[in-house]
Amino acid sequence: MTAPDYLSERFPVLGERLPRLQLASLPTPAHENEINLVSGKRLLTVKYDNLTGDLYGGNKVRKLEYIFPKASEKQNLRIATFGAVGSNHALATALYAHKAGFKCTCFLAHQPKTPLVAATLNMHTRIGTELIRFGGAYKTRLNTLRQNLWGRHTWVIPMGGSSWLGTVGFVAAGLELAEQIASGEIQAPDKLYVGTGTMGTAVGIALGLAIAGLETEVNAVRVSDTSIMNAKAMHMLLEKTALMMRRADESVPADIAARTNIRIRNEFFGPGYAQATAETEEAIAFARNELELSLEPTYTGKAMAALLADMNDPANDDLNLFYWHTYNSVPFDVPADRPLNESALPEEFLRYFL
Repeated sequence: MTAPDYLSERFPVLGERLPRLQLASLPTPAHENEINLVSGKRLLTVKYDNLTGDLYGGNKVRKLEYIFPKASEKQNLRIATFGAVGSNHALATALYAHKAGFKCTCFLAHQPKTPLVAATLNMHTRIGTELIRFGGAYKTRLNTLRQNLWGRHTWVIPMGGSSWLGTVGFVAAGLELAEQIASGEIQAPDKLYVGTGTMGTAVGIALGLAIAGLETEVNAVRVSDTSIMNAKAMHMLLEKTALMMRRADESVPADIAARTNIRIRNEFFGPGYAQATAETEEAIAFARNELELSLEPTYTGKAMAALLADMNDPANDDLNLFYWHTYNSVPFDVPADRPLNESALPEEFLRYFL
C-alpha cells in the first residue's frame, strides 16, 4: 500500500528532486492517553514511531527512505555507516539495505554493555552485515576506512543517518504530524519530547512543524556526548537542511530555519551514552505501567524522563505534552547468550556475549 507523501504534496518540485523509496508503513498512529500521576489524571499524547515497519521499526527508517535513492542514483552497490555495537541505526540500515539490494558494512565502536547488544550483533551476522571494529587514534580510523571502502562503490551514511538528506525524512514526519493535528486526530502539542543523539530526528521534526505553521516547542533530549550533540552542530544541521531543501525547490520558505522552535535538554544525559540514571529507570517503569510501551535506557528512557520532570512541574499543568516514541518494537528472534556466527564477528566484540 502506498503511503501518503506529505512532503511532495507540500513541495512538488522538491518531491521530484528528492525521490523517496517507500520503506516505512506510514503514517504512524498518534493517540491521546489518560495517565495517572500523583497529582491526578492527565492526558499524554504519543506518536508511535516504533511502528514504522515490520522488518524493523523506530525512527531510522524514515531517514533511509531519502538516502537510498541517492545511493542508487550514484550507482553504488554497498552502504556503509557508523555506530556503537548496539546501534539501532546501524542495524536498521543493514536490514533495509539488504532489502533494497545493497551490501552493507557497519563500522562499530565499543559501548557499555546493555541487554540488547548481543542480540543486535547476532542480527547483523544473520543477514550478512560486514562488521568492522572502529576506534583508536585518528590515523588508525582513517586507515580502517581506506582499507574497507576504497574501490567498493560505497555510499557512506553518517552516524545516526543524520545527514541533511536523512533529516528530510523527519521534515516529512513533522508534516505528517501536522496533518494528524489538522484532521482533528489529536490536539496540537505545546511541547514535544524526543531523544536526540545525532540530531536529525529533532531537527527534521522542528522544520516540518515550522513549515506547517505550528509553534510547538521541540525538546531535543540529549543522549550522546557533547562532542556529537551540541548547539553549534544542531544549528549547522538545521541551516544546511533548510538551505539544501530551498536549493532544490525555491518554494521552500527562505526563513524556515529561523522559524523553528527547538530546545536542547542536557540535564537527563547522566554519566554517559547508554548509561541509565534513576530518572531513566523511573521513566521506563512509568511507560511500561501507564502506556504499555517498552523503553530502553539509551534514547527513549531519557526522553521520557525529561517529559515526566516537566509534567510534574505545576508550571506545565495547562500545557499539552507530546512524546515521540522512536524505539523499534519488532522483537529480535535471535539468541543473546551466544554468537550465531563467531567467525563473522571482530574478536573484540565477543565480550558482549560473556
